[in-house]
Amino acid sequence: MSQSASHSTPRQALILFAHGARDPSWAAPFESLRQLIQRQRPQLLVKLAFLELMQPDLPQLLQQLVAAGVSEASVVPVFLGQGGHVRRDLPALIAQARQQHPQLAITVAQAVGEQPDVQDAIVRYCLSTLPPG
Repeated sequence: MSQSASHSTPRQALILFAHGARDPSWAAPFESLRQLIQRQRPQLLVKLAFLELMQPDLPQLLQQLVAAGVSEASVVPVFLGQGGHVRRDLPALIAQARQQHPQLAITVAQAVGEQPDVQDAIVRYCLSTLPPG
């Protein structure tokens, strides 16, 4: 028995939160990541949101999710580090969203680049670029 998105909206969403850029091609790796996650968890709603320069921004996306009946949202900053955007801008956006949408449970993860497994993968890649020697 299959569930189609038209009659059943997932109650849980995973939001990949990225910076955004003027060049639309900048978002390609983030969209690829979103699709890979979506394939592994088809019952989960996996979305991209951007801090600036691209749409949707986080407030717009959260509004859409609430309107669609989503009750839980997990936000993962796809940033390499906890710079000002993750330390200041994101908490302010989340505080505002919690006020506007008290029915939505929002969790925020650490920046992906601060996770040891992610750092290990980056180290392996960087070392793999060296000529054999």
